[in-house]
Amino acid sequence: MTQSAVSQHVKALESRLGVTLFTRRPRGLTLTDAGRTLLPQVGTALEALARAAQSFETGPVENLLTIASSVSIAQWVIAPHVAEFKARAPDVRLRFVSTIWPDDFHALRADVEIPFGSQKQVGRDGVMLQPNQLIALKGPTLRGPLHQLPLIEAVGTSDGWGKWREVIGPVLQPDIFVDSYGAALHMAAQGNGVALVSALLAQSALHSGELVLAHDAHLPSTEGYFLRANAAVPSAVEFRDWLLERLQPRPDATGQ
Repeated sequence: MTQSAVSQHVKALESRLGVTLFTRRPRGLTLTDAGRTLLPQVGTALEALARAAQSFETGPVENLLTIASSVSIAQWVIAPHVAEFKARAPDVRLRFVSTIWPDDFHALRADVEIPFGSQKQVGRDGVMLQPNQLIALKGPTLRGPLHQLPLIEAVGTSDGWGKWREVIGPVLQPDIFVDSYGAALHMAAQGNGVALVSALLAQSALHSGELVLAHDAHLPSTEGYFLRANAAVPSAVEFRDWLLERLQPRPDATGQ
């Protein structure tokens, strides 16, 4: 604010309080008794506001790359390979913001966005991440044929165990319901049942043996995860290119 604007605000405050807060002198201002009375309380309030704001700050914004995605993507796709990206771009600092649906991204200003939905919902600027089929996964200790095993359903998506039953074969009714693919994967990894989720999320867990296929079949998915990056931010482009490269089919992939 300009000096004149500050002066107008001070005068407005003095008028509102009905007291003079400053004594105007040729070479500056000094506090009046009323000003000295008000100062400690104002100072305490400003310090409280500063402390409240600090809890939301991530430090200097220089080289800070903001990535908006679901917790599922951050946990199951990005987290296992963060060290690889950091080795490639050691000066880039990463900030993850959790969100899921395309509409949730409208209020964000992230450098990299990975929304979940259909191509129509996401828009033409999003690149669908692959593999995008739905596969059935379980923990390695859960035994038995799929049609006899308990099922975990990720609600809120267009495709699920009902479609599996129509297209592939009979299964039990789900008895555990969660609100994300990531939560379904975690439940499955703990031996609680079989999760039907995007194959994209499962690659690292399959490779490590944390999860195994409960069936060889896979379902086409109506929705998927899409990637878009701010072309004006070099680190966003670098992250996008790295992630697309990382998700390329590898010899040890499941082939789904």
